Amino acid sequence: MHANVERVAAALRERGAAGEIVDLGEAVPTAQAAADKLGCAVGAIANSLVFDADGEPLLVLTSGAHRVDTKKVAAFVGAAKVRRATPEFVRAATGQPIGGVAPLGHPAPVRTLVDVWLERYEQVWAAGGIPHTVFPTTFAELVRVTGGDPVEVE
Repeated sequence: MHANVERVAAALRERGAAGEIVDLGEAVPTAQAAADKLGCAVGAIANSLVFDADGEPLLVLTSGAHRVDTKKVAAFVGAAKVRRATPEFVRAATGQPIGGVAPLGHPAPVRTLVDVWLERYEQVWAAGGIPHTVFPTTFAELVRVTGGDPVEVE
């Protein structure tokens, strides 16, 4: 098992999460690709998007059906500017590559926002630490295990 996946699995166990990490056998580079592979609605994919909020990492777990309104997010977190993070910034903050960033299992806590749209789905899927792993969870569990703030991000 890849070290990132081991860290995510350990973090899930430590926080009492119910889901197990699933290896999809290939990278799923988009929410739609993940939804197609899993047989679920694209909105049930919890995209992990890392932003640079005035130099600090900010993880936004958004429904695969949404785009993040960075001005709305900046206002919520009190940042002057929120912009997409570079791959290097993402890896430094999370220890994980773009396309596989999990909601947890990072070297240090990352402030997290959870898209309230995800609450519409009984089950949602989040990345497991590398681009071809995911795990099933719920909106409530994502909020709990990440300590994230539920917000409208679109």
